[in-house]
Parts: sequence; C-alpha cells; structure tokens
Amino acid sequence: MLVLAERAGLRIHEVPVDWVDDPHSTVHILRTATEDLKGVWRVGRALATGALPLDRLARPFGDDPRDRDLSGVPRGLARQVVGFCVVGALSTLLYLGLYSLFRLGVGPQAANAAALLLSAIGNTAANRRLTFGVRGRDRAVRHQAQGLVVFGIGLALTSGSLAALDAAAGDPAHGTEMAVLVAANLAATLLRFLLFRAWVFTDRERDGRSAAPQPDRPAALWPMALSVRLFGLSAWAILVPEALMGVATVGVLYAAVRRRFGAGAGLFAGALLALTPVAALMFRFNNPDALLCLLMVCAVYCVLRALEDARTKWLLLAGVCFGFAFLTKTLQAWLILPPLAVVYAVCAPTALRRRIVQLLLGGLAMVVSGGWWVAIVELWPAASRPYIGGSQHNSFLELTFGYNGLGRINGNEAGSVGGGPPGGGGRGGAWGGTGITRLFTSDMGGQISWLLPAAFLLLVAGLVVLRRARRTDAARAAFLVWGGALLMTFATFSFMSGIFHQYYNVALAPYIAALVAMGATLLWQRRARTAAALLLAGTVAVTAGWAYVLLARSPQWMPWLRWTVVAVGAVAALGLLLSVRLGRRLAVVAAGLGITAGLGGPVAYAANTVNTPHTGSIVTAGPEVKGAGGRHGGMIVIGGRGPGPGGKGGRNHGGTAGPPPGQGPGPGQGHGTRGGKDHNALGGLLNGQQVSAKAKAALKKNAADHTWAAAAIGSQNAASYQLATGLPVMPIGGFNGSDPSPTLERFKEYVRQGKIHYFIGGGMGGGFFGTKGDGSSASASTSSDITRWVEKSFKKVTTGNSTLYDLTRPVS
Repeated sequence: MLVLAERAGLRIHEVPVDWVDDPHSTVHILRTATEDLKGVWRVGRALATGALPLDRLARPFGDDPRDRDLSGVPRGLARQVVGFCVVGALSTLLYLGLYSLFRLGVGPQAANAAALLLSAIGNTAANRRLTFGVRGRDRAVRHQAQGLVVFGIGLALTSGSLAALDAAAGDPAHGTEMAVLVAANLAATLLRFLLFRAWVFTDRERDGRSAAPQPDRPAALWPMALSVRLFGLSAWAILVPEALMGVATVGVLYAAVRRRFGAGAGLFAGALLALTPVAALMFRFNNPDALLCLLMVCAVYCVLRALEDARTKWLLLAGVCFGFAFLTKTLQAWLILPPLAVVYAVCAPTALRRRIVQLLLGGLAMVVSGGWWVAIVELWPAASRPYIGGSQHNSFLELTFGYNGLGRINGNEAGSVGGGPPGGGGRGGAWGGTGITRLFTSDMGGQISWLLPAAFLLLVAGLVVLRRARRTDAARAAFLVWGGALLMTFATFSFMSGIFHQYYNVALAPYIAALVAMGATLLWQRRARTAAALLLAGTVAVTAGWAYVLLARSPQWMPWLRWTVVAVGAVAALGLLLSVRLGRRLAVVAAGLGITAGLGGPVAYAANTVNTPHTGSIVTAGPEVKGAGGRHGGMIVIGGRGPGPGGKGGRNHGGTAGPPPGQGPGPGQGHGTRGGKDHNALGGLLNGQQVSAKAKAALKKNAADHTWAAAAIGSQNAASYQLATGLPVMPIGGFNGSDPSPTLERFKEYVRQGKIHYFIGGGMGGGFFGTKGDGSSASASTSSDITRWVEKSFKKVTTGNSTLYDLTRPVS
C-alpha cells in the first residue's frame, strides 16, 4: 500500500482497499510471510510492465466517467472489426460442424437452416458481449430478436446460393456445397456486421442516450444515419449518400428511357437530369429530396415495366417505392400516384378486372411498406417514445395531413416557420405569389425552367405522333406516365399556398429530362417530315430564347453567354428546318448546335452551383438573380448577413448564409440583407451558428464526462456544433425550437445527473418561430422556459463568438 500510495501521489488512507474484519482469525507467521513476498512480487511486476492502473488510483472515488469504458470493448471501428472477425471465424466453424452433422440425417436446406439458426444465436450473444461491449440482461431478448432478423437475411442469402447451385449442377458434390456455403456465409457475415453496428448494437444501446424529437420523415435520414454509424460523424459521411442517390437516380432514369427509345435517348435523359441546376445542388446537399427523387424515378420505372407485360410483381415493387417515398417526404410522394394509376388502368395489356386487382395489390404493398413505421409510432405509448418533431399534439398523422400535407396546399400551417396565412392565390402571401407562371419567375426560373417549355412542347408532340397507336402501346404509355407526373407536380407547385422553397423543384427534373429526351428522339427519327422538322426547330428556338431571358436576370454574370446561346440556337433552328436538304451529316451538326444552345445556360448554372459552397436550410442553384431578393422561395426573409471575407462564401439566396458549420467566425456571408429587417433569430433557424476554435476547444474539454457536450435551441444550431466538434449536442425544441421536447422538468433532470455540460445561448432566441396549436406565439414555448431557467441559474461563459452556460457551475 505504501508503494501504491507513493507511486500514485496519494496518502496511505486514500488507497482503495477491501478490508475483511475477522475477530476469530489466527496468524500463521510462515504463511503470512510467504503471501507478503508474493504480493511484493506481483506489485513489482505490475509496476515494471505498466499493468498497474496508477491513474485510476488518483481519480475520485466512486463512478468516475473515465472508468466506464474499461468494462466494455473500445468502440473504434478497427477494434470492432477485429473482434467481429474472431467471433465470425468461430461461428463459421461451428456452423460448418453443425451443417455436416445435420446433413447426415436431413437434406441440404434443412441442415443449412438448423445450423445457421443455432450458430446465429451464439454469434449474436458473443458479439453482444465481446465485440460491442453490451453487458447485462437489459434488452438481451430484443437483441436476440433483431439477431434473428439478421439471421433471416443470412438464411435467404445462403439458401439462395444452394438453390442456384442445385439449379446449375443438379446433384453437386458435398465439397462443392461446402465451398459455396463458405462464400455465401462470408458475405452474410459482412452484412451481419453492418446490421449489428448500425441497427442492433447502436451507440445509443451502449451509452443509454435518450432520443431527440422523432423526425417527421424518417426514411430521409436512414441513408445518412447508416453512413454515420459506419464511418463516424462528418460532412463527408452525410453528403456521400446524397451523391450516390443522385448517381442512382440518373442510372434508373437512363434504364427507364432506354427500354423504349434506345440507349442514345437514355444517355440524353440522364445527362439532362445531371445538368439541371437544382439537381446539381440537391444531389450534394443534406435534404430528403435526393432520396425522394430516386424513389419516384424507381416507381415510374416499375410502372413502365408493368405496362409492358402486365406482370404483377412490378406493380408491387412500385407500391413499395411509393411506400418508402411516403416515409421520405410524406404526401408529396403521392402526387404522381393518380396519373400513374390511371395510365395503368387504361393502357395495361391485360383484362380490366385483372388491372384493377393488380392496382389494389400495388396499393396494399404501398400501405404496408409505408405504414409499418406509422403504425408503430401511433400505437406506441407517447410517454415512452420520442416526440414527433413539428407536430402540435405529438401525432405523426396530424403532422402528415396538417402541416406537412393539406397545410402546404391551403397555407394553414400551424407550427410553420413564419406561418403563411391561408389562401394566397395570385396575390401570394408569406410564401410568394401563386399561379401558372410561378415556376418561371426570378425566384424559380433558373432552378428548373430551362427545359420546361421544351418538355411541354415535346409532350404534346409525342402524343400527337403516337395518337393512332394501339391502347397498349408502351411508347405512348411512357409519354402519358412521364407527362402525367410532370403536369401533376407542376400544377401543385404552381398553386400551393403553403411553404414552398426553390429546391423543391428538383422533383420535376427527372420528368422534364425524360420527356425532352423521348420527344426529341421521336421527332429526330421523323425529321424527314416537315412537321417534325418544324417542331424540332421551334423547340430549339423557344429553348434558346427562354435561356436568354433567364441569363439576362443576372446581367453582370457571364453577359456574353446569353448572346452566344441565342446565336447558336438560331443557327441550330435554321439547320434543323433545312435538315432534309442539308443531308444527315449537316443535320447532325445542327442537332449538336441545338443541344449546345439548350444546355449552355443550365451547364453554366450547374458549374456555378458545384463550385460554390452552400449552407443553411434554404439553398438555391446558380448565381445572384435580379429580382429574386426580398422573398426566399416566396418567404419574407429576416436577418440576412452581409458579404463576408472575400465577398463570397456559402450561398443561401434568401439573404441568410454563412460558412460551413465548424469554420471560423466572420461578419457573415451571403448576398445582403433581405426584407428590410434584421433579427438574429432567423439566422439560427436557417443556418445555425458559426463555431469558433475556442468554442470547439471548450466543448471538447471533459466531453467524455457527459452524455451531451452541450444543448442548443433548434436542430441547426445543434448541428453546427456537432459537425464542428464531432460530439453529441442536444437539439432542444426540434427544428425551429418550438417542439416541447425535452420538457423543462426533463431537462433539469438531465442537468442534475450531469449529462449535459454546456447550454449554448443566443441563436434563435428560444423558439422564436412557429406557432402552437392554439395559434399563440411559440416564444412562450418550452425552449424559452429552458433558456430562462439556464440564464438565471448558471454561470455565463463567453468563448470566442459563442455564449455558453456551464451547467456544472450554478450561480449560487
């Protein structure tokens, strides 16, 4: 004890020991001396090898947070991979032994299922304890149930491999079976690790952290959440899934168009989608619209496949796409459902009764794939699940059909950011004017409308050319499907009176790209006819002329481009008119010039978008546009920031912008104040706060002692600090700070338990935005109560440009 006390810098009585009081004991001198010598040897060896935890002796007595990880396995990905590989190797040996044993009495499928079931139970238990460091019986049954789900996936993979082997080889040898099973089992093992890490044994299971308010569109978060689970929190981990979904959308669109109109048309459609400015923006931005776009294009692809041969499986897959799209962005996903259903009911090559039954089955698939999560949330007791973010009464269905549903159409949006008045019509309102020209205005035109006139013209042209086709003609059905989707979405966006932002227009991009590619291909094949040549030339001329108008709205940005587009478009239109006389070679040159004229503006906008950082919640593509200020997607904007260092930086064309979260502070970035009013609150809502190096250092200090390094009002503020530090930050009040989660009492309990280190002041002013269900101001919300309690009760610390309240240091 004297040696330990000296080495650890403690007094003798501070060395933790366990005493056993035995008044009836006797002393055996020789045995005692022997044990003392052994103890001296053990202490000396431990000191020499560094195995003695002297640092733990110097820590405070009791449950020191720094000791909590010692009983578990380190959470690093590399250590987990090593542990999982060891467990997996042992499980594979167990599986092969069991399979060989069972194979003596039953067939290969039954032997595989039994061996995999038993080895999966042992695998889950071993990984729970050894790889992911989960102790005790708490949630053990649930973990095994989730492990059985993972087992089911592995069973499908291995059984499918056996079935494929049997189909290919007839009666394969036992050694061949074993080789195939080893390969399939290794693949299943890799998938098992990903699911264990991202779904079964999550950080929340190991840390006991409480959930933040439940998102209203859960599927939109799943790809990014999985990426963060696997690779850790970073901007890269969040944005790469968005880019991959963009690539996948282009690929599916290519496949959909190619089937009826050829590879050239498919490539053209994919290129048009990729070069649409708003698509170039949203496929590299953290937002639900990228996944929504992908699922909508997949749904259209499945419906087009069903229209070819009336196979039910394609309608079932389309229903699944619509269901998960609903979980991505609720009712917007079903905008194109009516025209697709009508087209199938009319054009599918099967009997009417079967068409109706197939549509009902597709609808059932949609309800199941989109309703399981809703049913769980609605049936689960509200007191034991997270609050439904954005709702007024903690109800997902209320949110879906209110604020996120009909409220977007009629403008009655209780709880919205700024809450536009109902109605609006052509007069507009808080979210701008509505009407048939809405998507062509200064705010919207440069985002999506470059090829919108061409899409309308070519849709009409395609339907006219194919007007005499039979009812089940797949080419005409394709025009009806893509055209119906475009018209339904265009009409809704043009006349909806609720919240509408420029980036919503990305939903139109695939439909426009498909129609332009299909229509141009159809007319090009018939260019020898005068009517087709006139339509091609007219489409190129209209597109070039509209590009001139859009480019003229940014007079100081590449002023030569608009004149170049007009000149090239005029030459191309003339060449297409004379294509029959000029011959094929010159006609191809004219077509190339037409494509150049049509894409010159979108390509320039997309390049500007890709080369400019974008931050905040409301972003736009392209350069500064004349006449687009004052309203952001129709929204009156408060609290813009002036130009920052270098005169550029993060782009947020609504007058609020800032550097990417985690960068140093500055006087602000963006494009000037909009709306003639200045209030710091909106900056917190749309952009979050700028995090200085000093603030990051303060939050990282002793962060391991707390569940949350800090708490902040609103998701954007919390996200800024999370990305800057890589530490958990509690978002109080959900997106705009008006959700009653956590309650003041719950927050006080967290503080008493030492789970939160700092409260981040400033930002949105404690729920400045939104309204409660009774229409009262959300400034009296729970987040405001928490803010007032913290300001009154704890010491204020100004660190860099951040105002922090140390929740471990009360004022009194």
